Amino acid sequence: MHGWVKADRQAASVIKELQGEHVKSVRSAGNYEAALKNVAQHLKDEHKAGREAGSLRDLTPQQAQIYLEQRGQEVGQKQLDLERQSIQLMQRHVTGQLPENGRLPVVKSEQQQALNSRSYTPQQISAVIERQGEKNALSSQIAHSAGLRAHELYTLRPASEQPADLRPARDEKFSVRPLGERYTVIGKGGLTREVSIPKELAQRLETTRLSEPRQVTDRGVHYQQRYNINGGQRWSSSWSQASNAALSWSNGAHGLRHSYAQERMGELQRSGLQYRDALETVSQEMGHFRDTITEVYLR
Repeated sequence: MHGWVKADRQAASVIKELQGEHVKSVRSAGNYEAALKNVAQHLKDEHKAGREAGSLRDLTPQQAQIYLEQRGQEVGQKQLDLERQSIQLMQRHVTGQLPENGRLPVVKSEQQQALNSRSYTPQQISAVIERQGEKNALSSQIAHSAGLRAHELYTLRPASEQPADLRPARDEKFSVRPLGERYTVIGKGGLTREVSIPKELAQRLETTRLSEPRQVTDRGVHYQQRYNINGGQRWSSSWSQASNAALSWSNGAHGLRHSYAQERMGELQRSGLQYRDALETVSQEMGHFRDTITEVYLR
């Protein structure tokens, strides 16, 4: 079966093999088929755009994770989980990409996180950081200053060591603020993007540099960490605990990305940039595939 076969035919073919032993109800079969059709259509679009993409049955677990991370910027958690479960069934029982007890890592919907989280004021951020230990405090300051996701803290590397993916970039990226040190992180959908970290924070970060990279696992995903700082669930939990202690409430660590988006939009617009141009700039800085998800952060 080739990448240009109709998406609905690819999905129907997979579900036909799953029905009976692995998918028993007609309703479940219909839901899974609709979900796999979305995946197959995405692969077809990638193929037409000249990017490497095979058929639905050729999808590897690594490619599935990249797809789900990209998809998480478009749909809520319920739909994202359905598509993950559908791919998992296919890869376990049809294509043999996953072992019998194998699972795809759960991916959090960024759209859902954006809808659920709200920003913190600079004063609130300072109050929370004062309640954290040194390692988590540094992670919080870096995440806020560069608009990082929790897991991206594990992927930090100097831009000279880990070049960013070639994507369109506005001249206004990182403008207005004092010149910082350039690092890269690996974000949703496997996108390696450049970020700017204030020089003082970058100097502190470099003092934690590990002599050899070490592997860390967060929410079932493995990362090669270069710095002795916390990220992922460990850092997120620290933030929530410190926020509850300092403020008696918490919007979660993801709220720092809201703060970054709102602060940068304000800075760029005050410098004279029009709204749509500022939005595109902030979207590129945050590693979003679409400007519309950045707008959710501005509520």
